[in-house]
Amino acid sequence: MSENQIYTHWHLERDAEDIVWLGLDRQGEKLNSLSTKVMLELDAILADLEADLPLGLVIYSKKATGFIAGADIREFETQTDQQQAKDGILQAQNLFDRLDSLRCPTIASIHGFCLGGGLELALACNYRVALDTDSTRIGFPEIQLGIFPGFGGTARSIRLLGGRKALEMILSARMLRARAARTFGLVDQVVAEHSSLRWAARKAIVKHRKGHRASRLERLTSSPGIRHSLAKVMEREVGKKARREHYPAPYALINLWRKVGDDFNALLDGEADLVSELLMGETSRNLRRVFHLQEQLKELGKPDNATADWKPRRVHVVGAGVMGGDIAAWCALRGLEVTIQDREYEYLEPALKRAESLFKKKLKTKASITAAKSRLIADVAGDGIARADVIIEAIFENLEAKQQLFVALERKARPTAILATNTSAIPLAEIAEGLEQPSRLIGLHFFNPVAKMPLVEVVHDDSQASTLTNSVVKKGCIFANNIGKYPLPVKSSPGFLVNRILAPFMLEALNLVKEGHSIATIDAAAELFGMPMGPVEITDTVGLDVAISVAKKLAPDNTAAIQQLQALIDEGKLGKKNGTGFYLWKKGKPVKEKPSDTVALDILGERLINPLIDECLHCLDEGIVDNAELLDAGVIFGTGFAPFRGGPLHYLEKTREYSREQSFIQPANDNPSISTEQVSGHE
Repeated sequence: MSENQIYTHWHLERDAEDIVWLGLDRQGEKLNSLSTKVMLELDAILADLEADLPLGLVIYSKKATGFIAGADIREFETQTDQQQAKDGILQAQNLFDRLDSLRCPTIASIHGFCLGGGLELALACNYRVALDTDSTRIGFPEIQLGIFPGFGGTARSIRLLGGRKALEMILSARMLRARAARTFGLVDQVVAEHSSLRWAARKAIVKHRKGHRASRLERLTSSPGIRHSLAKVMEREVGKKARREHYPAPYALINLWRKVGDDFNALLDGEADLVSELLMGETSRNLRRVFHLQEQLKELGKPDNATADWKPRRVHVVGAGVMGGDIAAWCALRGLEVTIQDREYEYLEPALKRAESLFKKKLKTKASITAAKSRLIADVAGDGIARADVIIEAIFENLEAKQQLFVALERKARPTAILATNTSAIPLAEIAEGLEQPSRLIGLHFFNPVAKMPLVEVVHDDSQASTLTNSVVKKGCIFANNIGKYPLPVKSSPGFLVNRILAPFMLEALNLVKEGHSIATIDAAAELFGMPMGPVEITDTVGLDVAISVAKKLAPDNTAAIQQLQALIDEGKLGKKNGTGFYLWKKGKPVKEKPSDTVALDILGERLINPLIDECLHCLDEGIVDNAELLDAGVIFGTGFAPFRGGPLHYLEKTREYSREQSFIQPANDNPSISTEQVSGHE
């Protein structure tokens, strides 16, 4: 006899073998996430099952997008104080304790995203089965939101994996594929076919399969003496990437484990106390804001009615230099067919070699590496132009050469293909002169190194109407999104957004050098503020020849800075590219002295940031981007601006008075992706 019952968010089926199949399908959402209503409903279901115990319970997802992508982080924004946040955490902990204590086998059947709170729920089950596909991702991304697992996930992962492995998983925010998760110990069984998930779950119940347990050696890492030593090592490693005052969550987690790492209940109590405190802190609030900004950029890359049938599959890149070659390689890595063109094959060879290195670094199997190499095709004759959906020019910065090239490309290209330039300086309208349809041309401005920088500026000019409605610009955004980049529509003007914002930051550093401050002190001041790299190191990294070109275009009146750069160039110093600039470079890293004046670092940091923020305001006034939120997103993902500060304009509003009648910062829009899905963002 079978029993079926439909709830609002859960679907319950009790089959003839007395196995309960409990499927989550959160209503009104594309992704499953754990809202209060979802969890209250689950609590009521578990109470009923306790009274009428089945042979076993299988929890699965009825959505194609995946299992559970995390907690509903929109609900975090409604919590007004720490006690309210703690009450919510305790409710979730009690729910997962109830699942953990159910006196029958419990199985989590996983496909797609199983992240954050979704993984915490899965860990409360006895056994976990996962589908072996590219879309399956299992992990704890919470540290990216300024917190750590608080629904019992910290305690249960330590119990399951041992302290060292559990903290490694949480602190790294790694998202594992199914097989890697099984190797790590998070998953007990992997199946190749979706239909096999049900049979694997059923067999685990019928056969009373036991899930993974921490080995004796893994358990030893949580013993008092060992964990105290390991905690010191972990803090040192975290310190290399994140300052305690900027990102308190990893240090709070390590300290909790140091104190009570072998006491399950004390870990649960620590989760509730510390995560609720972190949720109310500025760092977590700002990182959650960054997450919403990230989701807004992703939304720009989703098709609308006018572009619903357009999907980029083939790319043609003209120019096999560092930028062109790396753009082509990245597109091939992401699954597109790519033809790359240059004058002779000898100019293509270095790009193909760099591409092979990228494929070997990013891909796991020989088959996938071979497939990626086969998608990247040397094309001296330009045969790929006629088939391409996207054509990207990445030749040297010469207006006449670019104009002639695009006239030739337009004749050969398909009518629906995007024509795009990767120029970082020349106005779009000037390049488009001579085209029969100049409105076809957009900019796709990538940043170096292409494989690491997540943003692409989608450049338009005034003739292309609204950035959000023009189909050519929209196609550019769709393309960027399809290759795993965040698209940012920007108006064509010198420097666009990111380079224009960085220029005053770098030039102010040169002013400080002239005043007598050491370059190590200047860079340390920027890093203390929260920038990933100091402005002097950035100047060396992009190249002094590039820096002087940018300075002449964007700040021609700053003769002192231009003269400083020219003097170094005259000495043959170009920066990282030839091993000497402001710094001496060894093995790809600058040789730095200690800062000469640590007392003044915070003051110098403000001096460096002030011109950057002022330029942000000018860009907003000029409509370089559509609104303040997109500007903050572009500066964060294009320059690495201190994420824990929430963006330059957000930082300005929080720390200084602003005289406009109405705030230029608006609350983050509600958008469909409201979980911790892919919060670590970019590969």
